[in-house]
Amino acid sequence: MQMQQEPRWWQSAVVYQIYPRSFADSDGDGVGDLRGILGRLDYLQRLGVDVVWLSPVYASPMDDNGYDISDYCDIDPVFGSLADFDELVARTHERGMKLVMDLVVNHTSDEHPWFKESRASKDSPKRDWYWWRMEPNNWGSFFSGSAWQCDEATGEYYLHLFSRKQPDLNWENSDVRVAIYDMMRWWLARGVDGFRMDVINFISKVPGLPDGEVRPGEEHGDGTPHFYSGPRIHEFLHEMHEQVFAQHDGELLVVGEMPGVTVEDAILFTDPARGEVDMVFQFEHVEVDRGQTKYDVIPFSLPALKSSLGRWQHGLADRGWNSLYWNNHDQPRVVSRFGDDQGFRSRSAKMLGTVLHMHRGTPYVYQGEELAMTNTVLESIEDFRDIEAKNHYANATALGRSPADVLAALRFKSRDNARTPMQWDSSPQAGFTSGSPWIEVNPNYKEVNADSQLNDPDSVFAYYRRLIELRHSEPVVARGDFTMLLPEDSRIYAFVRRLDDVALLVLGNFSGDDVLAQVPDAAAWLSAELILTNLAPGISSKGRDAAAIMLAAWETRVYRRHL
Repeated sequence: MQMQQEPRWWQSAVVYQIYPRSFADSDGDGVGDLRGILGRLDYLQRLGVDVVWLSPVYASPMDDNGYDISDYCDIDPVFGSLADFDELVARTHERGMKLVMDLVVNHTSDEHPWFKESRASKDSPKRDWYWWRMEPNNWGSFFSGSAWQCDEATGEYYLHLFSRKQPDLNWENSDVRVAIYDMMRWWLARGVDGFRMDVINFISKVPGLPDGEVRPGEEHGDGTPHFYSGPRIHEFLHEMHEQVFAQHDGELLVVGEMPGVTVEDAILFTDPARGEVDMVFQFEHVEVDRGQTKYDVIPFSLPALKSSLGRWQHGLADRGWNSLYWNNHDQPRVVSRFGDDQGFRSRSAKMLGTVLHMHRGTPYVYQGEELAMTNTVLESIEDFRDIEAKNHYANATALGRSPADVLAALRFKSRDNARTPMQWDSSPQAGFTSGSPWIEVNPNYKEVNADSQLNDPDSVFAYYRRLIELRHSEPVVARGDFTMLLPEDSRIYAFVRRLDDVALLVLGNFSGDDVLAQVPDAAAWLSAELILTNLAPGISSKGRDAAAIMLAAWETRVYRRHL
């Protein structure tokens, strides 16, 4: 099915996410900062990305590494100053790239002046800016325990879906929304090119905040049916669009992170005619190895992954737009998760990148993904830094679970895997800092680093440059339609992209074995132009067959032909 909507600039763009704490440290305090990012802009320009997305750099007590904001209109001193930020915006723009900020408006820090005033008394003018109750409901927090905290000053409870230091804002109060829109316009006036909005579909809660279902073995109720894409979410996002974004005539990138979002909802959220957001982050495809909970790991299933991604490709074919990602600051490293980070680290990383970038949607590259950075080594709970992981360990072991079993799941799925320092070179601390890093560098940094890849034409970095350039130069990659092939094959990911008379066949072998890909018209594709592969010439030529295409272990190919 051919996409009908008018092309937008971000359809052929690639976004690079920076987790500032871990990207580059300029002053030796062990924490990455804005001046460190400034010193690496040439690297990003060389990679070829169009947009730089910064995880939060606002003033924060750092209970959740900056996703707990205490001042929306200032930079935390650990990252630098507003002057540093303004320089970063200017230097990014000089290199032809845009800069997008992460924004958290479902909740603030409990140290934000709004919350300090709200908790001061029951009669505070800002009391209703947050959710207060004499009797809490039974919702659980995403960071373990109850989602309610009793405040000694007034004896009432406030809602916090995450840490107790992250109280939820009450979007039902129009004064809250006005203050947030004012703040967003303030950043846009400084030259920011858009926002990635954290858990933005949580801002509308069902009136009355009813109890959630308590599942077997769980202590607290599941509140998600009462705040995942709640009753006023479309109203709030359209109002935000009209108040903040509409005046910028399509120049911005507005992305909504939306856990639990359905395809049907995403069509509405991203339909340009509705004026809400440009695209959403959904989590379905990165939960294919999830059991009942995040840390209940089940075997990876390629048909399940294809079913999920294929459904989103089809669902947003005519209206709306997909975001494409394997990695971010909340996900383990994809080459360790869905690839082979041992014997085929580079090859499987290239294959994974190809499969993702050749889908229809805007690809997001998370720092180090373009180097095939891997999950790290986390021996004991003391090695972890993530509040979510530490809280889970404490609660799970208190309930009697084996510490060894809990740690095994945490090592694989912990957010800390994504947050180890960027591996720039083989010098001490991987060139990230001259001091002691806030979290330990991955021990494999001497083998896996940017310096060793920048001038190697066969490196993962060089391969990502080609992937990005292909999206820029080949219209079918950005705008073509999508047809899934071999949906039940447990080892081969195959699909066709088509725009007008140009078609691409994309193949990826998700296994360490040689596999025959029995795709339709195999003979015609074998005689087509091979425009991208992760193997050296000659390695992948064996096993030519008119009825199938032989792929080596973790091999990927992209063929192009005119129809």
